[in-house]
Amino acid sequence: MAIRTPRPELADARRQGLHNIGEASALSGVSAKMIRHYEGIGLIPPAARSFANYRLYSAADVHRLRFIRRARDLGFSMKRIETLLGLWSDPQRSSAEVKRLALEHVAELGERIRQMQAMQRTLQHLARGCQGDDRPDCPILDDLAGSPV
Repeated sequence: MAIRTPRPELADARRQGLHNIGEASALSGVSAKMIRHYEGIGLIPPAARSFANYRLYSAADVHRLRFIRRARDLGFSMKRIETLLGLWSDPQRSSAEVKRLALEHVAELGERIRQMQAMQRTLQHLARGCQGDDRPDCPILDDLAGSPV
């Protein structure tokens, strides 16, 4: 396998501490596709471009991508991430606002967990009522068919 040497302009960019999209992806844990998406919706600023039109990302861009990834890992919506990024970038921010957003998210997660637990209990109940044999009778399908549309 031949070792690929970077194009001179990419080598210059690397010396300046810039990363192409693949490197930014590896450093941040965000896929290249999602990096382009985040750029498209304005969560990250438009990337600098090389003469060959390659996207180039700074250390600050990679740090921002890590922030977004961590917020997504915690289940924050894109809208909330946008708000959190604004607060993160604002040295005059109030930590009370950040805490309020986090606690709202905690409450929403709690409600989603309660809903999922109710679904789990319902499915367990239906599965207990199903014989699971060769007969076509199935209370699970009967329940699904009788559900309001």
